[in-house]
Amino acid sequence: MSTPAGFDELIHPSTRLSVVALLAATEWADFAFVRDSLSLSDSALSKQLHTLEGAGYLEIQKEGGGRNRRTKVRLTDRGRTAFEGHVAALRAIVDSAGPATGAATGAAQRQPHAEAGR
Repeated sequence: MSTPAGFDELIHPSTRLSVVALLAATEWADFAFVRDSLSLSDSALSKQLHTLEGAGYLEIQKEGGGRNRRTKVRLTDRGRTAFEGHVAALRAIVDSAGPATGAATGAAQRQPHAEAGR
């Protein structure tokens, strides 16, 4: 099977996919919100954000100074388009697998009954 159009190797790693998915649901997000929502360290999130920024997928904006400095991030139009294309490609991969075969479905259905009899 060939890779579907829109599949994005840069977005695909689970951490980056999680970051982009979170940002797709909002206009701007604070660094701390993204970090805490995804249970990442500052350094791990920073690395992923800079990788995505380098590809033009997101914008990083720093506001204030000193102790009041805030970092906000948002998807760019390019990043949003890449995310939507990647999600469509993942759906195409899943859809191409088709429904489960009868043997696999039967095995899955029999297992709970076997557990119930114990």
